[in-house]
Amino acid sequence: MSRNAKINALLLLVVAALAVLPLALGLGDHKEEPFVGADAEAETAITELRPDYEPWFSPLYEPPSGEIESALFALQAALGAGVLAYYFGLRRGRRQGAAQTVAENSGADLADGADGSDKSGADGSAAHGSATDAPGAAGASRTDTPVTGSGSGAGTAGGEGSGRGPGA
Repeated sequence: MSRNAKINALLLLVVAALAVLPLALGLGDHKEEPFVGADAEAETAITELRPDYEPWFSPLYEPPSGEIESALFALQAALGAGVLAYYFGLRRGRRQGAAQTVAENSGADLADGADGSDKSGADGSAAHGSATDAPGAAGASRTDTPVTGSGSGAGTAGGEGSGRGPGA
């Protein structure tokens, strides 16, 4: 089992324990509504401390029942989860697409010149950076492998490259 799989399994167990332990231990049994939201708990605490407290504003929409309120909350949570899933899926797809493009491009570069064949054009110019001109030509590099780096050498009349690029 990989390290990431172990971490994910541990996190899943912690989340399950957080969900099950309050129910199994009977936390909140002494209350009429044991698992109400934080808003209801805050409202209860405020009215106990200051019975004459008046709220500054009222909600824009008050659902007719607790079930509708719960359904709207669940809908809101589902929409948020959908937006997050779309975002992370889009990022992962872009990353995989970029990795696939890089892999395809590097595979194509390795295939060019790997068989030792002449990939140069009719005018003697090298395609994809491989220098396979005829020996003895000015500026020719005497290899059949793709050229990387800056410059293929300042050639001499005998076809021997100096191994230095321009200005080196």
